[in-house]
Amino acid sequence: MTIQSATPYFILNGKASPAIDFYLKALGATIEQRQTFGDMDGSCPEARRDLVMHAALRFGKTLIMLSDGPGEGPIVKDGAVSVALDFDDAAELRRVFDALAVGGKIFQPIMDAPWGALFGIVTDKFEITWMVNCTKAR
Repeated sequence: MTIQSATPYFILNGKASPAIDFYLKALGATIEQRQTFGDMDGSCPEARRDLVMHAALRFGKTLIMLSDGPGEGPIVKDGAVSVALDFDDAAELRRVFDALAVGGKIFQPIMDAPWGALFGIVTDKFEITWMVNCTKAR
């Protein structure tokens, strides 16, 4: 089994909603998915409830993903781009995650995510952030 896709993931530090509106118009994008932090966790702080936890936009054959960010860790002044890797095999996800972590830094250890997947975030030794995801078999 191999990596299924690599998708740019924009971390926008509170600017995801206006960015989504902009890309809908500028790129003719459509929203495939949009969840706020409040949608995923009713106990999240009021200030974060309406912020975008995850959104996926499609235009043509292109998919981009956006978030306001985790609210933890360093704030990037102008936002950041990560690469989201989608796997179909949990063992391969773990192998790639561990390889990327050598000389880098693990931000989110691999965990059972609330959306039914294994998920982790690692920044490699070249300061590129990788988000790995493998949907669990149902």
